[in-house]
Amino acid sequence: MHQSIGRTNKIIIYLLFLVILTTTTAKLVNNQSKLSLSISKINILGLSEVKNLEILDNLNNFLYKSIFIINKDEIKKILEKHNIIQEFNIKKIYPSTLNIEIKPTKFVARVSNNGQYLVGANGKLIKDKNNNELLPYIFGEFNSNDFLLFKKNIEKSKFSFADLKTLYFFPSRRWDILTNNDILIKLPAENMVASLNLSQKIIDNDNFNHNKFIDLRVKNHLVAK
Repeated sequence: MHQSIGRTNKIIIYLLFLVILTTTTAKLVNNQSKLSLSISKINILGLSEVKNLEILDNLNNFLYKSIFIINKDEIKKILEKHNIIQEFNIKKIYPSTLNIEIKPTKFVARVSNNGQYLVGANGKLIKDKNNNELLPYIFGEFNSNDFLLFKKNIEKSKFSFADLKTLYFFPSRRWDILTNNDILIKLPAENMVASLNLSQKIIDNDNFNHNKFIDLRVKNHLVAK
């Protein structure tokens, strides 16, 4: 009787051990399978061939790493170093491909002291000595936030960048603009959208069609010459 009970216990222990061993082995095999799915190809889409290759070279460290453990935030940090990029989308194509679709920024202005540098719609400077687009020049020391705020105000107004020839930024965070019709508009630091729209009304008014100077710097005060 005791021998039968002892044999039964041993069988139960062996069965439990077998179940544990089988489960552990299955997990190890599954993990090894995942780790074996390494990235063998990275596709960069959306920019020039030269720029695509440059970005691909920056991402070479991700080749042959498991597609399951790739950290998209690390890729994002590398992509954000390239000022030409406006937006991007990272896709994992199983089992071994990484697709990165890029939308380049649009050029909206040119830096006055170095014509090789363009200002993107993302507020960043991009060097492109071969670009011949007709773009307004910006004078003054500005940063990305200054420009993006100005761009947002222009987009909300009746003006567009296509209407502008020259932009002037002042340390007081105020802008002047020169239109393609050589009308100089001095804008206030605040209420810019309303001032831009008022300027457009003045330009469109036949009674002011000879004016080449509009000064709106002082609140509730207009000077037109």
